[in-house]
Amino acid sequence: MTARRLRWAAWPVIAVLAAAIPAAGTAGAATAPTATVTVNARAGLATMPDTGIGINHAVWDSQLGTDEVADLFGAAGVRTMRYPGGSYGDIYHWKDNTAPGGYVAPNTDFDTFMGGVRRAGAQPIIIANYGTGTPEEAADWVRYANVTKGYGVKYWEIGNELYGNGHYGANWEADNHADKSPAAYANGIVAYADAMKAVDPGVKIGAVLTTPANWPDGIVGSGDTATWNQTVLSIAGPHIDFVILHWYPTGSTAAEALAKPEQIDDMIYAAREQITRYAGANSGRIGISMTETNTPVGVNTQPGALFAADTYSSLLENGVFTVDWWDTHNGPTKLSTVAGYPDYGDGGLLSSGTCLDGGVCEPPLNTPFAPYYGLKMLSTFAHPGDQFVRAAADDPLVGAHAVRRPNGDLAVLLLNKDQDQARTVTLDYAGYTPAAGAPQVFTFTNGATSISGAATGTSTAQTLPPYSLTTVVLHPAAAASAGPGAPGRPTGTATDRTAAISWPAAAPGAHPIAKYEVYRQVGAVSEQWGETTGTSLDVGNLVPGSRYTINVLARDTAGNVSAASPPLTLTTGAPASSSCTVRMTDVTDWASGFVGGIHVTGSGVVGDWTLTFGWPTARQKLTGGWNGTWAQNGTTVTVSSSAPPAAGVDVGFTADYSGPNILPTAFRLNGVLCAAG
Repeated sequence: MTARRLRWAAWPVIAVLAAAIPAAGTAGAATAPTATVTVNARAGLATMPDTGIGINHAVWDSQLGTDEVADLFGAAGVRTMRYPGGSYGDIYHWKDNTAPGGYVAPNTDFDTFMGGVRRAGAQPIIIANYGTGTPEEAADWVRYANVTKGYGVKYWEIGNELYGNGHYGANWEADNHADKSPAAYANGIVAYADAMKAVDPGVKIGAVLTTPANWPDGIVGSGDTATWNQTVLSIAGPHIDFVILHWYPTGSTAAEALAKPEQIDDMIYAAREQITRYAGANSGRIGISMTETNTPVGVNTQPGALFAADTYSSLLENGVFTVDWWDTHNGPTKLSTVAGYPDYGDGGLLSSGTCLDGGVCEPPLNTPFAPYYGLKMLSTFAHPGDQFVRAAADDPLVGAHAVRRPNGDLAVLLLNKDQDQARTVTLDYAGYTPAAGAPQVFTFTNGATSISGAATGTSTAQTLPPYSLTTVVLHPAAAASAGPGAPGRPTGTATDRTAAISWPAAAPGAHPIAKYEVYRQVGAVSEQWGETTGTSLDVGNLVPGSRYTINVLARDTAGNVSAASPPLTLTTGAPASSSCTVRMTDVTDWASGFVGGIHVTGSGVVGDWTLTFGWPTARQKLTGGWNGTWAQNGTTVTVSSSAPPAAGVDVGFTADYSGPNILPTAFRLNGVLCAAG
């Protein structure tokens, strides 16, 4: 909640002399630990969008729209700028540049903001005032922006964090509506969308969701029949173009903070599942944005830089179309020393140049903090149009991401999350052969004030300094031939043990296409499922209740292989019929744990019986149960009972979760796979 409170604070901008900075500690052992990174060009992920790297700007920031800030963002590759600033979005009135109850700095109006956006080479994402505004006010803003001024503002959020309007108890977001329920907000979105699209049918409208496993996700409020997300998507789904997530992970140490991005795959998977389930027909058109995030530890120092690069990469490779750091300037809150350097507890990318009580001052105004260089490194690593491909390390303190560029180059982003020791990294490649010679390497080290670049190491061996970000840019061993284009995005359906997959044909190059090869991603390794001369494939022998991500590649008659198709993720479930049925429900949820109910029916079962299921993630843990004997071993949960299940038996449990709470879809009664009840 601290970050949210800071969004309401006015900060006077005073340039001061930089405080003395202590030297970083010495690196650790003489012999660096080793790690292996596998880069798999066959395992294609999302394509880097031109809106990917974003930031927040706020009307209480007197530096909003200045040339100095715009030039810093342009140099860092920032492509999206969000306005007018978090919770201020629900008190801000654009026509007179006022925010009753808050502070608005001089010269921060919409036109000034757009001047900075254009100078930086970015595009805006705007928060339309839902809390104290009207659909007509928002429509007038669209008219002024896109008809009168010709700014072409495409992305419009309807309010900010409206689940914080008091409906669930916590109240930080302004909302003057008498009805503060998710249903009222969803109906409000419909009214806003209709009014705004009547002015410009090309605008994209975004709805606020709760981020999976973050409060109040999973909670059903008083008087509601469903959660915030289910309600908003069910009512507003046909009228929106994207959803809005915010993520401020918790953690008291840098190690805890730097481990959080591993939850992102499940987070975005869970969000997409909700969109698919509740948003109605053609829900695949609805994009996902992450318009606020920041690290819980080291917001001005190297953990923040590592968190930013890792989080942005993880979200973007999962298809999120923009990630926006909170925020440009925020002001100091508390001085500490992190990894040998002063950290001011300032959530801004740039120094506000202000001082804490006691006379400790930040560096001069607009001095970039370490997370700024995390974003700048990201723009060095991934360019719009590059396709992310799967990369992974065998060391938990080494992070890895990779992109394949349209010209055949490959870039690998490597993170050393060890504060004290370097890492000697061996790089292995699948589906790609790099050229010999020293690659171009870009590095940002702990305490540095710039990114260095040099041709160093080899394509298969690099040394990562302690607490560092490294990008390795590789060229292919052979010049790109006129091979086939990548197949289009696959679609498919799954049963309990089978999947039917199809895809748009690839464009042939200099030679005809001979066949298509279908691969399943298994970590950073690809497992070939089959090949065909057509554009569809049926697959069997799958494991019920499992998630599969696949890619399709085209091979021509000369042996040239295309880049990977976009990914398709399928989840197998329960059989259509069985001698038993099981229905699991999330009865009561508190965003870090839940009460679950299971209804079991089994014909012909006499005497003792055991029901078995597996948690989809390692972050879910059984804590208790009733109407049976419960146990958990690894991710496998069992409940045993002697109550006759022929007419149906209800059992229940409690469980904790520390990441997205994805419910299992496959259950076995005495070893028999059950149908969904």
